[in-house]
Amino acid sequence: MTTIGPGFVPAPVLRLPWGALSLVGAIGLFGTLMLYSAAGGSLSPWALSHGMRFSFFLAVALAMSRVPVDWYRQLAFPLYGLCLVLIILTELIGHVAGGAQSWLDLGFMRLQPSELTKLALVLALARFYEMLPAGETRGFGAVWPGAVITLIPAGLVLIQPDLGTAMMILAGGAALMFLGGVPLRLFIAGGMAAAVAVPLMINYGMQEYQQKRVLIFLNPEQDPLGAGYHITQSKIAIGSGGLFGKGFLNGTQVHLNYLPEGHTDFVFALIAEELGLVGGLLLIAAFVGLCLWAVGVATRATSKFERLTAAGISATIFFYVAINLLMVMGMAPVTGIPLPLVSHGGSSMMTVMFAIGILFAIDRQNRQDATRARW
Repeated sequence: MTTIGPGFVPAPVLRLPWGALSLVGAIGLFGTLMLYSAAGGSLSPWALSHGMRFSFFLAVALAMSRVPVDWYRQLAFPLYGLCLVLIILTELIGHVAGGAQSWLDLGFMRLQPSELTKLALVLALARFYEMLPAGETRGFGAVWPGAVITLIPAGLVLIQPDLGTAMMILAGGAALMFLGGVPLRLFIAGGMAAAVAVPLMINYGMQEYQQKRVLIFLNPEQDPLGAGYHITQSKIAIGSGGLFGKGFLNGTQVHLNYLPEGHTDFVFALIAEELGLVGGLLLIAAFVGLCLWAVGVATRATSKFERLTAAGISATIFFYVAINLLMVMGMAPVTGIPLPLVSHGGSSMMTVMFAIGILFAIDRQNRQDATRARW
């Protein structure tokens, strides 16, 4: 029988991580408000759909919190395999947008399987390193399987071509391998190899528009009305906001169509213009708080799979935010990475909310283990 807490609130409701849940709700609501502003004070076409998606996926995340963690453990490899199949299917019959064939048209939504792959990769690597005997984590047997698990989806996504998501997958895989116990010296060697490989990839492995993005990142003034237009207008929007911004609904760069993609990849430029440095820092603080909570969930976990999954999800959310902000501020190439729960987009929101649902499940498991330990 379900016990009743103070004020006749069911005990499962009381045991929810209300601090993290409040942060997630605040970020999602804030994203809805900024998309309302991006449309010039209209619920359509972005704010209403964003709010409805967020509400639905928040309910899904709460439902996922009730799923035993062992289910996620057993589904780790099958989900990873399913994502690979979906990526291959996308490359065969996928929808092309923005120069990349990255979406599957399901009728009711366009699914981007590469987004879900970020979460599936975390689960698969966490499961692999949990299964690996402790004495073998610093050997070559811990490196090559993790590298293969990471490189296969990254390579498939790069073919689409979607450089930004491929780099996110590589970063997530590298973080999990490090957390799984792979020695630091191997990452240093990998970094040196990457320093040699990156120029070759830019010259011979990228599409012409991708090469332009990298070169324009280094010198956006080279083509301010062409390939450097996004970065130039984004910097103008951020700089014009000052400390406290121009006020909600009073931005000009997005409303006057100077800044394209102000509702997706460059939504932070709109935030900085209308709410200033203070508004931007408050949003960043909310994401930092969410990541720190996820790290806390990892440190309290009692199994290696739970620790690695929670830490990997925290790293994934961090990479989402960091890469988007660096891109918007002109400190990284334009790669199409959205700002989680704020940018308009169903696949990225679904991935992040699924990840948060798993974090909720691990946190619930931690609380149950702590209660049993006290008894």
